[in-house]
Amino acid sequence: MHDYCVRPAGPDDLDGARAVMLDTVHRDFGTGYVPRWHGDIADPATAYLVPARHTLLVAVDGEGHVVGTGALDARGPLHPPNPRHVAERYPSGTTAQLRRVYVRPGHRRRGLARRLVAELLAFAAADGGYRAVYLHTDPSVEGAEAFWRSLGHVVHDERQEAEQESEGGQGIVHFDIPLNALTLPLAGR
Repeated sequence: MHDYCVRPAGPDDLDGARAVMLDTVHRDFGTGYVPRWHGDIADPATAYLVPARHTLLVAVDGEGHVVGTGALDARGPLHPPNPRHVAERYPSGTTAQLRRVYVRPGHRRRGLARRLVAELLAFAAADGGYRAVYLHTDPSVEGAEAFWRSLGHVVHDERQEAEQESEGGQGIVHFDIPLNALTLPLAGR
């Protein structure tokens, strides 16, 4: 049984966080590192630690290893590659976009992703300037779609488009997550 700590990442956590992220894009997505999609992974400090309205969380096991990540930034989805109506619904500045909610396979099914998301939603709510929480997921990743459906609702499913190329579709599912989808007690954070 592992004991986990979920907390904001510090400079000493960045190598471990980057490793979790890179392993995930290689193993789960099968794409490997693609600079135009994963630039934040190369420099998570600039993407998440420096901007005041952004954050990067890590889940650390009892041995001090980073085994999960979750990030939030104030950038809404861009068109392209996302459908225009999704980008317009979630403008930058007032949209908290959840990103990089990844947990290493050996640590999944222990509530870590839910804890990471709860902390990210608490961060967004405390900011006071976010009006919506958005994310997109690749439904081919085992368990991802069901997890996000348990927290929010689908605003666009690219798999249902007759001609994905007309909107730049990638076969991903776009979600709206209520700011109060999860609450995490202050004790034990």
